[in-house]
Amino acid sequence: MKKIVIFGVGLIGGSVALAFKKAVPSIQIVGMGRSHESLQTALNLGVIDVACSDIAIALQDADIVLIAAPVAQTTSILSAIKPHLNMKTVITDAGSTKDDVLRSAKKILGDQVSQFVGGHPIAGAEKSGVTAAMADLFVGKNVVLTPTPETNIQALASVSSFWKTCGAKVSEMSAETHDGIFAAVSHLPHLLAFALVDDIALRPNAAQLFSFAASGFRDFTRIAGSHPEMWRDISLANKRALLNELTAYQAELSTLKKLIENDDEHGLKALFERASAARNAWAESKT
Repeated sequence: MKKIVIFGVGLIGGSVALAFKKAVPSIQIVGMGRSHESLQTALNLGVIDVACSDIAIALQDADIVLIAAPVAQTTSILSAIKPHLNMKTVITDAGSTKDDVLRSAKKILGDQVSQFVGGHPIAGAEKSGVTAAMADLFVGKNVVLTPTPETNIQALASVSSFWKTCGAKVSEMSAETHDGIFAAVSHLPHLLAFALVDDIALRPNAAQLFSFAASGFRDFTRIAGSHPEMWRDISLANKRALLNELTAYQAELSTLKKLIENDDEHGLKALFERASAARNAWAESKT
């Protein structure tokens, strides 16, 4: 692998670039994006080697193209890539939703969809942008790939090797399974954090409330500092699965509300014990 083109040199794209610069110093990293200022910052920091505005030039002799921009931009990026895509270049993405991305890839790339491999690195931080990029961001982290029957086996192997070079653990599943899982364990928690902070911020005594907020509020709401555009796109892209999760969570809140209304101390304790045991078991499995 000699050349990687990255659309969206932010936290994820920038961290991939730094990981490859560390593992394969000879590789050329070409950055593309909407913001000239962001690309210039990436150049100044040594994250990328070239900032390019011409897709035809950028794609010449490219081994892998990584789309690390917000998922709503994927369709337009694929459309721009298609006229200049040769038979050896593999395309992958880093989006948090997969079914919508795969549908776009099939529609736009046609027969060349075999060169596309959907991907999702399960890594990130509440800070965004290339200045937050880290060479070790993916070390020991999961990356999910979502191949289809049309996916070229060599393309899949290339993308798997790509993420393993970054230090990640790679697994595969269908796009539908992926979107259902991450609606529950990633997308829903982000929405809940955003909603709680927004609720507090809109109250007349918001300043007073925030002044007394401590570690519990901080830990629960940390992810509400995440990239707003990215989470807007994820929420709409995974709409069906996320609405199902919101409905399930509202039912759980209704149960909790009834237990409190009825002074049901045994029911409350049982619910808290179940949740505490499940959370502690999960935490221990991660150590």
